[in-house]
Amino acid sequence: MNLDGKVALVLGSIKGIGKGIALALAREGVKVAGTYYDWPEALPQMQADIAGTTKDYLLLETNLRDTGKIGQTVRQVVDYFGRLDILINNIERGGWPVVHGPYKEEQWNLEVETTLRAKQWVFEAAFPHLKMAEDACVINFSSIAGIVGRSGPASYVFNEGYSSANRGISLLTETWARLGAPNVRVNEIMLGLFETRHAEKTRGWGLLTEEQKKDLIGHTLLGRTGKIDDVVKAVRFILVDASYMTGSVLRLDGGYILGGEPVAAMPEGVE
Repeated sequence: MNLDGKVALVLGSIKGIGKGIALALAREGVKVAGTYYDWPEALPQMQADIAGTTKDYLLLETNLRDTGKIGQTVRQVVDYFGRLDILINNIERGGWPVVHGPYKEEQWNLEVETTLRAKQWVFEAAFPHLKMAEDACVINFSSIAGIVGRSGPASYVFNEGYSSANRGISLLTETWARLGAPNVRVNEIMLGLFETRHAEKTRGWGLLTEEQKKDLIGHTLLGRTGKIDDVVKAVRFILVDASYMTGSVLRLDGGYILGGEPVAAMPEGVE
C-alpha cells in the first residue's frame, strides 16, 4: 500500500499507542481522523502534535460504547475526507485485578463493550466505505490476555472480562478477512506488555510490587516491555509491506507467551 493520500480512522488516538500510530501515519502523508473520549485533558497536546505533521486531520470526541453513534462518527470521517482506506481498530479497556479487585458487573461490561463490541460496530459502519477503496486495510488490536488470561505473573494484570473480549477479537479478524477479500485486508496485532498498556506508564504498574514486576519482565524472553515505536513499526509493516497477508495475527509480546517454558538440556540418549 502506498500511504500517501490515504485516509485512516484511528480509534483511541488521544494518547499512547493510538496517538503514536496517528502521528506516524500523518508523517507519511496519510489523512488522519482520530477518535477520543477519555482523557480530554490530553487533547490540546495531541492537537499541537498532529498539527506539526499535517494540516489535514480530524479529531472527533465520541463514546464508542454508544453503538448508536458509531455510524455518525464514520460518516463524519467520510464526509470530511471523501473516502476511507485504513481502519486502526485500537479501542480497548482493561481492568487490572490489582486495581479493581473482585469484578463488579459495571467493570465487566465496560471492558467487554469497549474492547470487543465497539470494534464490531465500527467495522460494520466502516466496511462499505473500505470496500470502495482499491486497496484497504483493517488492523485490529488485541492482547495476549486472550491467551494467558488470569494466570501466572499476569494474574495481577489481566481480568477475565478483558481476557474473554480479547479472545473474541481473533474470531472477528478471521471473519472480516473473509468478508473483505480480496481488496480489504484484515489483520491483528496482539500486544504483550507495553509501556502505555499494562506496563510502566499505567496506573496498575505502580501498584505492583517490585517482585511482581520482576516476574512479568522475567517471563518475557526479550527481558523488557514494549515501546510505542515497536507497535508503529508493526503497523507500517502490515500496511505497506505485507500485501499478501490477511486474516493473520501478529503477536508482539517480546516472547511472553513462550517465556514460562525453559528448554531442557539435550539428554545424551541411549544409543
